[in-house]
Amino acid sequence: MAKRFDHNLIPPYPTLDFEKAQWQQGCQLVAGLDEAGRGALAGPLYAAAVVLPSVDPKLEEKLLGVRDSKQMTAFERERMTPVIKTLAIDFSVAWVNPEEIDQIGMAKAGRLVFQRAISGLKQPPTHLLIDYFKLPEVKILQTSLVKGDQRSMSIACASVLAKQARDQLMLEVSIDYPSYHFDQNKGYGSPEHLQVIDELGLCPLHRHSFCDHLLQGRLFD
Repeated sequence: MAKRFDHNLIPPYPTLDFEKAQWQQGCQLVAGLDEAGRGALAGPLYAAAVVLPSVDPKLEEKLLGVRDSKQMTAFERERMTPVIKTLAIDFSVAWVNPEEIDQIGMAKAGRLVFQRAISGLKQPPTHLLIDYFKLPEVKILQTSLVKGDQRSMSIACASVLAKQARDQLMLEVSIDYPSYHFDQNKGYGSPEHLQVIDELGLCPLHRHSFCDHLLQGRLFD
């Protein structure tokens, strides 16, 4: 049986402890990675990679307020996104489209979107800090952290960039598909979103494999 994670290990705010441990070993390019949109019924899966500088003694102070993006308000994410981009020595945002998710499945899509985020960095990182996942296909040293977006500042920053980019896209596409209210539900399965699917069916932005499975389950409830 896997050892249960001790939630007492979660600090009030993400820290640079994991990054510093790598910096002290000579790994200067430490990339934090996180994703956004895994559980949505519509829209792409996004991920971001963020490399923070090892030479700024006030970095944690400058990034105060950054945490797991789901724990931040939309205003806080919007305010901190340019701060993260300015302070980071490198960052990348990537996505996997709904059609790709339907073709390869979410497990492969989740690994693919992280690989694309890593490939988008100017230089290959020397170590990866990843929220929960492991990337066996990527030949870079990596640390998988349970609740990583609440413990590692790099992962928290990646969480914010990924969610901010995805939310912005869903706001934009809501103009083309106003009936689905993507500007409000961001593609997730809210009761209102499910009702619209029942009434209008699926649009091209929906992950058909997800929605078909969900609708079949509801048929037999």
